[in-house]
Amino acid sequence: MLVLGAGARESALARAFARSPSVAVVLVAPGNAGSVVPAGPGNVAIHRGLLADGLSPESVLDLARRERADLVVVGPEAPLCEGVVDALEAAGILAFGPRKNAAILEGSKAFLKRFATRHDIPTAGYAVVTTFAEAEEIIREKGAPIVVKADGLCAGKGVVVAATEAEALDAARAMLVEKRFGEAGATVILEDLIVGEEVSVLVVTDGERLFVLPPARDHKRAFDGDIGPNTGGMGAFAPSALLTPALLARVEREILRPTIAGMAAENRPFRGVLFAGIMVTPAGAPMLLEHNVRFGDPECEALMALLDGDVAELCASAARGALDAGAVTVARDRFALAVILAAAGYPASPRAGDVIDGLDRAAAVEGVVVHHAGTAERDGVIVTAGGRVLAITATGSSLAEARARAYEAAAAVSFDGMHFRNDIALEKTMAAR
Repeated sequence: MLVLGAGARESALARAFARSPSVAVVLVAPGNAGSVVPAGPGNVAIHRGLLADGLSPESVLDLARRERADLVVVGPEAPLCEGVVDALEAAGILAFGPRKNAAILEGSKAFLKRFATRHDIPTAGYAVVTTFAEAEEIIREKGAPIVVKADGLCAGKGVVVAATEAEALDAARAMLVEKRFGEAGATVILEDLIVGEEVSVLVVTDGERLFVLPPARDHKRAFDGDIGPNTGGMGAFAPSALLTPALLARVEREILRPTIAGMAAENRPFRGVLFAGIMVTPAGAPMLLEHNVRFGDPECEALMALLDGDVAELCASAARGALDAGAVTVARDRFALAVILAAAGYPASPRAGDVIDGLDRAAAVEGVVVHHAGTAERDGVIVTAGGRVLAITATGSSLAEARARAYEAAAAVSFDGMHFRNDIALEKTMAAR
């Protein structure tokens, strides 16, 4: 198994694959300071690999050939949008993830909105603009609140939920005039704000059949109480009680299956992970906010902790076009929660190089796995090397137990400027027990 990426998501995937009976070797590239995990009794060791040219298709193909990878699993969205799966498949190497023409579901928000309209998938009203003059006219006409989105990939930071017209105009100006996100912000989507509660629904698919993972809740804002700037994610938990079985079936019927069928009809067959960001309105209706084309981070950390069986075979069978949903089972007596420990200055300007203490103490807490994200090794010690530094992931027989364990472990870790949210799943703990 070759896992591409350097974050906590890839750590969670690598550990799940190492537990899989069908796997002999797990390599994570480029990985981080936590990507070298010795084998325990009956387990597979996890190794770190080097890439000469980042995650470019050429570099990945060279590494996959050199390591004789049987299956390559792509973690981040950028290499998927650049065509890494296309390059691997052309060389006869099995790859888990969508091809470039299907990854556009995440690569272009304008494409997604128009696709949803074409296939009658419920989503918010919107307008697509390419100049600030167009944006200003629509913002003044619609008023606020309004959502301003950069079209392309912005690492989870290209969305502004503007409470005022002035805030919306500032966001549009930053994207279209100041070019804050480069070409990713050359096109902007102005979207009606949907009120409700968010939930993430991820499925593994072979382009026709689906394996639906437990619904998860992510916490995007930087600080307690859902305030502060958007981030890549400050914590997540699963399963979420927000989606009843009936409502989850409705999401599958109205959003997930029409997406898979629509992509096939448009000659963009989709294999891999389809991530639907859903808003459940006060009336109980699911609306599509966004599609991602890979495992979410930190949702992946929580979800992998709920899967038993051969996760590698689940992914390999989807990549082959013959999904084996029986390869894994979802634990019905387990909850999982992940808390992100972030670096000083995150998300605006994270600081690197701070020494991390307490990793062994945190990992010793019952039910806890410490997934490295933005870490590096320097002179024999582990230091911060990114905005989101660690994902403390815990399981328990209830959400309350998982939460208590995660925060006990988080309290054992320290580094200068460390901060994290104290309210992950807090308001949902009793309801989901």
